[in-house]
Amino acid sequence: MSVALGITRPLPVRTIPIGDPGDLLSRLPSTAPYAWIRNGEGLAGWGEAAKVTVPPGPDRFAWARQWLNSVLADTHATDGNGHRHGPVAFGTFTFDENSPGSTLVVPQTVLTRRGGQAWLTSIGEPTLGQDVTPITYPGRISYGDGSLTAPAWEGIVARASQRIREGELEKVVLARDLTATAEHPIDIRLLLTRLATRYPDCYTFSVAGLVGATPELLIRRAGQQIESLVLAGTTTRGVNPADDVARGAALFASAKDRHEHECAIASVRHALTPLSATLDVPDEPELLVLPNLQHLASHVTGTLADGASVLDVVAAMHPTAAVGGTPTDTAITLIRELEGMDRSGYAGPVGWIDAHGDGEWGIALRSGIVHGNRARLFAGCGIMGDSDPAAELAEAQTKFRVMQYALEG
Repeated sequence: MSVALGITRPLPVRTIPIGDPGDLLSRLPSTAPYAWIRNGEGLAGWGEAAKVTVPPGPDRFAWARQWLNSVLADTHATDGNGHRHGPVAFGTFTFDENSPGSTLVVPQTVLTRRGGQAWLTSIGEPTLGQDVTPITYPGRISYGDGSLTAPAWEGIVARASQRIREGELEKVVLARDLTATAEHPIDIRLLLTRLATRYPDCYTFSVAGLVGATPELLIRRAGQQIESLVLAGTTTRGVNPADDVARGAALFASAKDRHEHECAIASVRHALTPLSATLDVPDEPELLVLPNLQHLASHVTGTLADGASVLDVVAAMHPTAAVGGTPTDTAITLIRELEGMDRSGYAGPVGWIDAHGDGEWGIALRSGIVHGNRARLFAGCGIMGDSDPAAELAEAQTKFRVMQYALEG
């Protein structure tokens, strides 16, 4: 078994079908909850059967897959009906390959619901509903600047736009952070519940203190089938239905936003084509309308050619132009030069993988890192040559409101 775990025999894994568990998030204990929820379905986990910090560097995804193989390969699971279930690992990878902090965790207990059916997977004795305490509230929240003040961030947006106009690159995504301090310790379950309720169509997640609700599915693998939801190009919701429609139409007609979306689609096509037997990329984006924002969105589907695991596909895709820029290497270099901060897990891959290589991974947007009574919130914007710094700052502030709502209610 895994040398890191000191295990010399298969993990005693058992999967059983169960009745309707109700709200998956209501089953979580307060300590280190893991979650991946969309429209009431997904996974909720707790406890730690195995955990590792992935070493930074260009080979981190290969290292992670090797570790997962050593931990999950000898596990066995039964549910009595021959269904393909078993243990999963939740993971978060830092945006920058050189940054430490990427983490993989195999929870001791995972509650899964898909298609109206539910299962409980346990390593050792199952624990369902044990140690669940009432959700607590953080009290008053105060905010402070993160790595840069708002005017300073507008300054780096202007510098980036100038570099784009000079032909150095086509697009770069710049992020900023905001600190939040609460009166009392922040209960991650409260944030998850508020996010899942207000943004049901997003993927609400919690892994190793990284919490959020992302609209962007980086990749889903089910057998050989893969799909990805690409978002790039954003506007706010309108103040009334007519204004909402007008804003959506303006976004769809915006040359700046359409070009930004084309860059994102091109990077996904470039990453997936070598791994795919078939790949279907829409000719035109559609409009994705969320409670606070509207995005240009493209749903990409395909079939894997060589049986790569979902983590191999993640490795090929990250970072996409939607969170890095175009060309990728130039954009990453500019991000390191201008942002003046470590993004940690923000805009990095977050999700889960099972022993068969299936799984779902999103891009950790609309998110924050929670530690005790403090949270570090993140937001980012795609910068083009004609970007207006004030407009980009306003967009970032709108994106911050997702996690501010989760904290404040």
